[in-house]
Amino acid sequence: DGGRLEACLAEWRRDLCQDSPERVEGLAMDVTDAAARTALFERLEGHFEGALDALVSNVGTNLRKAAVEYSPQEYASILDTNLHASFALSTGAYPLLARGQDSALVFVLSVAGHTHIPTGAPYAMTKAALAQLVRNLAVEWASSPVRVNAVSPWYTRTPLVEGVLADEAYLERVLEATPLGRIAEPVEVAAPIAFLASPAASYVTGQVLAVDGGFLAKGF
Repeated sequence: DGGRLEACLAEWRRDLCQDSPERVEGLAMDVTDAAARTALFERLEGHFEGALDALVSNVGTNLRKAAVEYSPQEYASILDTNLHASFALSTGAYPLLARGQDSALVFVLSVAGHTHIPTGAPYAMTKAALAQLVRNLAVEWASSPVRVNAVSPWYTRTPLVEGVLADEAYLERVLEATPLGRIAEPVEVAAPIAFLASPAASYVTGQVLAVDGGFLAKGF
């Protein structure tokens, strides 16, 4: 959405980078499109002088239904968006990250990759696979050095879950399964991501941090 992107860029330039607004750029793209990914890497190469300090892979989609109900097209779409695009973005960005300063790659996973969820098996599969990718890349890229970590949130107040949480009975079940007794706010997931991407986490790699209000400790 070009209009939404421009509104976000204007807000960030105003609130975060008043002294150097040119530091904030944005690009709307389809991460499943190989040509679009190539264009992104070329743009980053030019804008950041061939180096990248942090990459947050936050792409994700879901379709909630029983496993036997997915069409081949639906199944492929979820895997392409959540898993294949994330792998391609991270490996494609590796040369830039390897030339960065204390570089970090952070994936956004989900508690769905760690335990049973009522619906959405393909989504859960992709998140579990990414957790293994975190471990593999963390070791493989440690000498670069590029740190690789992830966060696994539970329900967070975003547009992706608005429809699900509108069901009051289901929301009650979610809250009962959450020791902290509430839905996470986006900033509560963003803060751990910022930590893992920062020099404060310079000795942390290969980790998946649950940001779940205690959900995994209790279970659904």
